[in-house]
Amino acid sequence: MFARDIGIDLGTANVLIHVKGRGIVLNEPSVVAIDKNTNRVLAVGEEARKMVGRTPGNIVAIRPLKDGVIADFDVTEAMLKHFINKLNVKGFLSKPRILICCPTNITSVEQKAIREAAEKSGGKKIYLEEEPKVAAIGAGMDIFQPSGNMVVDIGGGTTDVAVLSMGDIVTSSSIKMAGDKFDAEILNYIKREYKLLIGERTAENIKIGIGTVFPGSRSEEMEIRGRDMVSGLPRTISVRSEEVEQALREHVAVIVQAAKTVLERTPPELSADIIDRGVILTGGGALLHGIDTLLAEELKVPVLVAENPMSCVAIGTGVMLDNIDRLPKRRII
Repeated sequence: MFARDIGIDLGTANVLIHVKGRGIVLNEPSVVAIDKNTNRVLAVGEEARKMVGRTPGNIVAIRPLKDGVIADFDVTEAMLKHFINKLNVKGFLSKPRILICCPTNITSVEQKAIREAAEKSGGKKIYLEEEPKVAAIGAGMDIFQPSGNMVVDIGGGTTDVAVLSMGDIVTSSSIKMAGDKFDAEILNYIKREYKLLIGERTAENIKIGIGTVFPGSRSEEMEIRGRDMVSGLPRTISVRSEEVEQALREHVAVIVQAAKTVLERTPPELSADIIDRGVILTGGGALLHGIDTLLAEELKVPVLVAENPMSCVAIGTGVMLDNIDRLPKRRII
């Protein structure tokens, strides 16, 4: 049996794996639970995510990727190894070729770390591709024509904005402002306004449940529980959509500004194409209520959310795996 080629969307929040011929076979959170005393990996993925903020002192739930790059090399390697072994893609005597995605502006040192982690987890030949390019392909855009396509990929750790033409990136920007920062800001807002301490998961639930970034577009309430900072006892409060919009306003403005900057640096012929075709939103952040309306209003161009924003990069790796032999040689490591 031959090894199957695999594509990996190594995200700050989730890891998605696409196996050639089988489609997306894995979608799990990028979390690893480790016993500090023995350094043993106890759980990976969804099982480990359930432990975040709920473990005794000797067990820590680590997110080994921060801002789209590897923050803890050994843990990332253990996580990838676990996922690849789980999929059973290795051949009898052969190893799979791995196509892995990374943000646009990462350094050569960070690229090397991603490459080595993929190699050590069992890859034969490693291909690195830029995330917005793969996301655009996954969203169904034909980026190989001489016309402008713009994609805004809002992930967990980074937001990548890129204009593509002729199969490559013309102008791009990558900022460390995305889903995780939104969660942290909601958490800080609740702490500041209500003197209540909540966890990361509760903050994320607020963002998904009642959050919006476009003023006046949503009016819902949600009850949350946490620890009172004054009395130290558990307390329940009600949070409204308007408050979430207020908490996220500054952070979302950074993403809007990054998109404007990329458009300002785009050649005029390609800008004209973007007015016709619109901007495509991908990544988990594309699901944030009102983000498409806000960007459309600020950029003065149509903004559309991709069909499966969370899976766009993984779907894109699948398309690229089918044409892996045609990939530019400079991408091969």
